[in-house]
Amino acid sequence: MTKWLRENLWRHITGWIMCAFAVFPLYLVLLSAFNESGSLQVTSFLPREISFANFDVLFNDERIPYLTWMKNSLMISGFVAVVSVVIGAASAFAFSRLRFKGKKFGIQLLLLIQMFPAILAISAVYVIMERVYKFAPSLGIGTQAGLILIYLGGAMGVNIWLLKGFVDSIPAELDEAAKIDGASAMQTYWQIFVPLAAPVLAVVSLLSFIGTFNEFILARLFLIEVESRTVAVGLQQFIGGQYSENWGPFAAGSIIASIPIVIIFLSLQKYIISGLTAGSVKG
Repeated sequence: MTKWLRENLWRHITGWIMCAFAVFPLYLVLLSAFNESGSLQVTSFLPREISFANFDVLFNDERIPYLTWMKNSLMISGFVAVVSVVIGAASAFAFSRLRFKGKKFGIQLLLLIQMFPAILAISAVYVIMERVYKFAPSLGIGTQAGLILIYLGGAMGVNIWLLKGFVDSIPAELDEAAKIDGASAMQTYWQIFVPLAAPVLAVVSLLSFIGTFNEFILARLFLIEVESRTVAVGLQQFIGGQYSENWGPFAAGSIIASIPIVIIFLSLQKYIISGLTAGSVKG
């Protein structure tokens, strides 16, 4: 028993400290969400009373279209997750298995683009979308469709590289056996690659969804109308003013907004570990 304590006790203590360090901010958010005063300053770590006034503000105040913001976030994030996986998987398969002119240059260009911080492209993207709005108002600045195009463009490089690493790990003998049986490249893609890539496809879609759902800077810059905003941009109005900080509704909205991400994460958790390691190990 003494030997076990000496070898393992420090691990359990470290684990509990890390859990407390991670849970403590979330607990403060919960206290603020059910605190009618709408303040982050708490006098007790145990709630003296539970109030749903902050949630009532979110759902019943006509000036705060919270459900519309949630719908916008889910729609944009879901669309970006699905389309980025479809395009990224097809591109990764092409770069890994097919032969075409410019293949080496294309994959090197993707790697080069990822070396530059995304923040450097904001000014250029803003000017481009402003000009696009002049001849295609439905795709320009201030539209959700334009924001989706920006998200898709930013996510392609990382997704293609992650998926390409997984495709490279698939034995080439499977492709050769499929060709011998008369399968085309398209049939090989749908009947061999897609079923084998289910874990990494789930991870890529999850990362794309979470990244888009939590993104603030681009959404704040390009979405002008209140009704078209995402939940991240909409909740910022509660704490954006110097004298109008209202942390209660902000905390309540944050808790509700985290529910879809938790549900998706739990539903895909069996794919996460295998999917993250699949694209990083070759051989």
